[in-house]
Amino acid sequence: MGKPRIFITRPIAPVGVAMLKKKFQVDVYGKDRVIPRAELLRRLKATPYDAVLTILTERVDEVFFAAAGPQLKIVANYAVGFNNVDLEAAKRHGVVITNTPGDEINESVAEHTIALLFALAHRLVEGDDYVRAGKYKGWDPSLLIGTDFIGKTVGVVGAGRIGTRVMRRLYDGFHVKLIYTNETGNREAEKQFGARRVGLKELLQRSDFVTLHVPLLPSTRHLIGAAELKLMKKTAYLVNTSRGPIVSEKALVAALKRKRIAGAALDVFEHEPSVPALFKKLPNVITTPHIASATIEARQAMSRVAAQNIIAVLGGRRPKNRI
Repeated sequence: MGKPRIFITRPIAPVGVAMLKKKFQVDVYGKDRVIPRAELLRRLKATPYDAVLTILTERVDEVFFAAAGPQLKIVANYAVGFNNVDLEAAKRHGVVITNTPGDEINESVAEHTIALLFALAHRLVEGDDYVRAGKYKGWDPSLLIGTDFIGKTVGVVGAGRIGTRVMRRLYDGFHVKLIYTNETGNREAEKQFGARRVGLKELLQRSDFVTLHVPLLPSTRHLIGAAELKLMKKTAYLVNTSRGPIVSEKALVAALKRKRIAGAALDVFEHEPSVPALFKKLPNVITTPHIASATIEARQAMSRVAAQNIIAVLGGRRPKNRI
């Protein structure tokens, strides 16, 4: 019997690939772009892979599992989220699904979130655009007035691993007032940072900055819509580094256009890679291309964790990050 075969749907940080190549026969899609759906299914049908390492842009569904065949044991999703995977279909086919959470990834997303919060408060992107456009003619006491962060109320929607890190960094450095909403209480945040758990309605009404850190589930899709945006202060800002469909982009576009809120910063979008045209035009919107976890440390950790999950399952052991 030959070595088990692994297919990696896009080049990733080499540490995990090297780990897999020590034990298995590994094929990597050679182009650094999303593999076309037809090409992915063709490869799965042509080769009996025991494991597939997928990127969150791949749709892992009934058609995927049928193409892969009965020998497929694990799909290791190279992401913390797993909304691209049909878990019921995976269960029917007896395929283990794993993801890649970790301290490095949590820290990277938390840092990116904080960077966006400060960029909004101090209008950094607007200032950069202003200088690059040649508009800067000298100091002006009323030019691009922003807002201080100290003393403000920050509302954290989802106080899990990433949300807690955001709270810790902000409390340690700026002693902001912290409120949060979560399915369960977060004793660490309450004891160490003085955070108070409130309902979503109260959080939106009270916060100067709202940052989203919930997974994409049926219950969280469009968690922030027109009604929720109307609850926010007109001086408040919204940051989303979780998943795009958590926010109704139609509602957000309308709120920004009507100046219902002061601005928004988005690393994720409802219909990626499509971005509403208004987001690109409004000066009070900051957009980044889904790069909150795009650090050397985080990508290496994701690669390593995905490989460890595959090695565990093909070795007959339970993986650390089974979904």
